[in-house]
Amino acid sequence: MDRGDFWVSLVAGGLAGVCVDLTLFPLDTVKTRLQSPQGFRKAGGFRGIYAGVPSAAVGSFPNAAAFFVTYEYTKAVLHTDASPYLAPIIHMMAASFGEVVACLIRVPAEVVKQRAQVSPSSSTLRILSQTVYEEGILGLYRGYKSTVLREIPFSLVQFPVWESLKELWSWKQGHVVDSWQSAVCGAFAGGFAAAVTTPLDVAKTRIMLAKTGSRTASGNVLSALQGVWRTQGISGIAHPES
Repeated sequence: MDRGDFWVSLVAGGLAGVCVDLTLFPLDTVKTRLQSPQGFRKAGGFRGIYAGVPSAAVGSFPNAAAFFVTYEYTKAVLHTDASPYLAPIIHMMAASFGEVVACLIRVPAEVVKQRAQVSPSSSTLRILSQTVYEEGILGLYRGYKSTVLREIPFSLVQFPVWESLKELWSWKQGHVVDSWQSAVCGAFAGGFAAAVTTPLDVAKTRIMLAKTGSRTASGNVLSALQGVWRTQGISGIAHPES
């Protein structure tokens, strides 16, 4: 990937991430409250639907930029003299590397954002300072492992589906897909991937919101899912994603 492609991926990926995160933020708040241990109403219901948006706004651009730069760079490196039959595997590997890097930025922002979403009376800055005071910098990375375990399967599903749909549409119409067509393919791929990985997202949310020192706060995904299963059954594990 040359210098021009690098900057295009960085800027385009960052701006896309900001647009998506801020536009869909109310749905993300509803999702987080549905998945929270205290339940939707006690977590705030439909009140303060933009609680935590400063954290999302600050973290969104660098997070998305880091992902797409890593994704495009890895894809370019692995595509060298590669068989076209290996394209889906290359897309999966590139997306996985992208998620590992992006989560270094995403997780601290996600921890603060989700805690603000279920505590709409507290400011983002107050939650940030409280988290650092009580848990240190590592507290901001609680849930890193569970986030990566969720994001990698999500990307393994989403990006090969997205690339395949674009190729199929391009072949059908005889030219490369337009931007709106790429967006339609991405929306379908993202929705399908979200449905498949919902249980992992529930575990991530529970781990990030768990009380300090609790068993769930240790970051064990299976333990978090078992806790949800015991208290809410299959309905708790299958809460929808935004």
